Amino acid sequence: MTELQWHTMHANEVIKNLDTSVDAGLSLNETENRLKKYGYNQLEEKKGVSPFILFLGQFNNFIVWVLIAAAIVSGVLREWIDALAIIAIVIINAIIGFIQEYRAEKSLEALQKMSAPFSRVTRNGEIQSIPSRDIVPGDIVLLEAGDYVPADGRLCSSFSFMTQEASLTGESTPVGKSTEPLPNPSLPIADQKNMVFMGTSVTSGKGTCVIVTTGMHTELGKIAGLIQEAGKEETPLQRKLEVFGKKLVYLCLGIVTIVFLLELWRKDPLLEAFLISVSLAVAAIPEGLPAIVTIALALGVQRMVKRHVLIRKLPSVETLGCATVICSDKTGTLTQNEMTVRKIFANGKTIDVSGTGYMPDGNFLVNGESLLGIDQKALEKTLEIGVLCNNTHLKKEDATWKVIGDPTEGAILSAAGKTGIWKEMLDKQFPLISEIPFDSERKKMSTIRGTSPALQVCEKGAPDVILQDCTKIYHDGTTRDLTENDIQVILEENNNLAGSALRVLGVAYKPLDREITNPVPDTVEREMIFVGLLAMIDPPRPEVKEAVAVCHTAGIKTVMITGDHKNTARAIGEELGFLSSNSSKAIDGIELDALSDDDLAKEVSKIAVYARVTAEHKLRIVKAWKKQGDVVAMTGDGVNDAPAVKEANIGVAMGITGTDVTKEASDMVITDDNFASIEAAIEEGRGIYDNIKKSIHYLLSCNTGEILTMLLASIFNLPIPLFPIQILWINIATDGLPALALGVDTVDPDIMKRLARRSTEQIIDKRLGILILFQGFLIAMSTLLAYTYVLYYGTRAIPDYLYHWFCNEAAPHLLRGDIELARTIAFCVMVVSQLFHSFNCRNARRSLFEIGVFTNNKLLLAAGISLAIQVAIVYTPFFEDIFRVRPLGLIDWITVFGFSSLTFIIMEVVKYGKREKN
Repeated sequence: MTELQWHTMHANEVIKNLDTSVDAGLSLNETENRLKKYGYNQLEEKKGVSPFILFLGQFNNFIVWVLIAAAIVSGVLREWIDALAIIAIVIINAIIGFIQEYRAEKSLEALQKMSAPFSRVTRNGEIQSIPSRDIVPGDIVLLEAGDYVPADGRLCSSFSFMTQEASLTGESTPVGKSTEPLPNPSLPIADQKNMVFMGTSVTSGKGTCVIVTTGMHTELGKIAGLIQEAGKEETPLQRKLEVFGKKLVYLCLGIVTIVFLLELWRKDPLLEAFLISVSLAVAAIPEGLPAIVTIALALGVQRMVKRHVLIRKLPSVETLGCATVICSDKTGTLTQNEMTVRKIFANGKTIDVSGTGYMPDGNFLVNGESLLGIDQKALEKTLEIGVLCNNTHLKKEDATWKVIGDPTEGAILSAAGKTGIWKEMLDKQFPLISEIPFDSERKKMSTIRGTSPALQVCEKGAPDVILQDCTKIYHDGTTRDLTENDIQVILEENNNLAGSALRVLGVAYKPLDREITNPVPDTVEREMIFVGLLAMIDPPRPEVKEAVAVCHTAGIKTVMITGDHKNTARAIGEELGFLSSNSSKAIDGIELDALSDDDLAKEVSKIAVYARVTAEHKLRIVKAWKKQGDVVAMTGDGVNDAPAVKEANIGVAMGITGTDVTKEASDMVITDDNFASIEAAIEEGRGIYDNIKKSIHYLLSCNTGEILTMLLASIFNLPIPLFPIQILWINIATDGLPALALGVDTVDPDIMKRLARRSTEQIIDKRLGILILFQGFLIAMSTLLAYTYVLYYGTRAIPDYLYHWFCNEAAPHLLRGDIELARTIAFCVMVVSQLFHSFNCRNARRSLFEIGVFTNNKLLLAAGISLAIQVAIVYTPFFEDIFRVRPLGLIDWITVFGFSSLTFIIMEVVKYGKREKN
């Protein structure tokens, strides 16, 4: 199909050529056949790294090269057991790293698929929302401001339709579109005004198009290579860890050099001194940390999906933990997004409307009595104009009424249905000729409908704005001039309704004497006839009030931004807890305009509610907060929200009502459009950062313990307590699984009672650095105490003393311990003490017994597996020569666990002291 010049053909000819229908679209069977023929509507993705290359990448590491060199040297000197053991450990380490990175890659791929865009199409005569990748040639796609064009298409209809085509043409100015055929077959893309192209976005208006090409056959597909060069996104935390890791390498190499020189001074064999130094280098540097950070981020992000949060950009996970301000849109985010018309002001009377949700079932009453005569006629006229100036559809699925489009417009359709007025009937009676779409600056929209000579303009929008366009009023079944008294009464009623937390829209109309296909607002929207007010409510979500309170406890300021009337905004702000003694002000757009940027920066912390705001206002609000040094999360759904969402530190798009443009500008998407999910995202963001910090804390304190053990043994001229192969094994057995389990620990229940961390905060601050050194010293002392005790006294020394003391006998002469047994015990104490220590790292303040031993079953499993492997090494004859160990008896294991538990017990006492002090 790509050889046809679609822009030269009439729209009807294109539709006929593609064997489709504007009204009905394609049938289900036909779409399936075309999907098989043309394939999915997606660009060919750049192939990821193969598992084999990913595995080989595990060996591209300085430390691994040193280990391989050590294995080669051992082989040359015929130390075959050491050589084979080192190679085996290198391979095991590579397998663990590969599994972690492969899982992380797959997790991120799954998340990317979740963020795939959707499009509205007409199929089987119904408007449906489908994944854009399922679109086929011949599909009829509905487009409006904020949408991305899913594939190349020929426009069938357009109303004030403009697109941004910079991704294809490089021109940043929006392009006006039309449906007229263009005779020149060689027109460049930029001049094909009746075509829309994949990857471009709709900046204003609305239209429908028939898809002509999909996937790699589109204009964007032809240059797909240009957009397949994006690499993996590295988070600030990962970059900080990379810098920190380099510093750690230099520090460790210095310490290792000292140990090497001390071993030579003690006249140990050169190879043994070399192997000890290499082993320490491996033990000191947490080379598995990057993989643990990646998988902790990936699994944390997957947890967020379960809480209705889809992360688009990984760095936002860290930024979430620093958030100090949330600026939230009201409709749908703070409310249930199920608008229901409650009151209608028409013919000078306020009409009460019963019924809930979108079900078109209810009554209309004035002062408790049913409507009659002129009041009934005024009600129907008000609803009729509301339906004719409406782009939404109300349909019944099974027993549920569903709105496809804007909830506010859906509420009007539901109210009209209660009187027997249906959009489908009015659309046939008054077909749409053209439209001036809603604009947040204008706060209104208009349609031109009917057939000559029965033509009319229908308008709806903010009541104060609509009144400015009106010169007449519909009253008592006829029209008359609009007086100052009428305006005062209408505005007073508007204030009363808005003060009851109702959202109010005004509707107006006027007859036309001629058809206007390209309407100009200043010409068309004047000398209108005011008809009435539609007051509706979108009930607040019950969980939002608690979420706002949690945010306040966490030191996060909450701000509500809405296009509603100030009275409506204030009423809902008070109900949900946005307005407090510290942030008690509510202002509207006019008051905001009166403030300079400097004045706004001074006042912004006192303002909790903004009403009647524009896109520029939202941008100013975000900038004012950022000027104060705050980290701002900004929610948005419409295309007018995109600039503020992009400017914010954390841009949050709505998954249900959000436009493609806003989602593209965002860092994360809330899939249920609920404010409580934003609070949950911040909690998870803090938790992910906390868990990564726990892994770093654990790895570094354990590695410090290993270094200090060997360093102190050398300084005090003790026989080496651990062989190189044992140190390498400790690094594998205790670093990997427990560190990973800590990286996916349960979130601290008190995490939202803390203030947000500073974005400039270092990973290892002074306090944590001192704690790591202290805990490393405890691990080293536990190991050395156990080693020297067994080396000089034997494991039965204390039991024998206690036995003879109890029996009042002379203590036996102490025999010097077995050095092989002492090393085996030191080896086991180092492993078991680090496993004990992993439980210390779960919380720096609270006792393990307070947070619960069984609240991280993954850590219990990791510790259990590591311990089981250690026991297997001690008792399996095959490993005895490799690791130079011997089987242990019951008293030996009591000694191991006694000394190993010292670090855990001492830290529990330290935590208790801190709690008592506080």
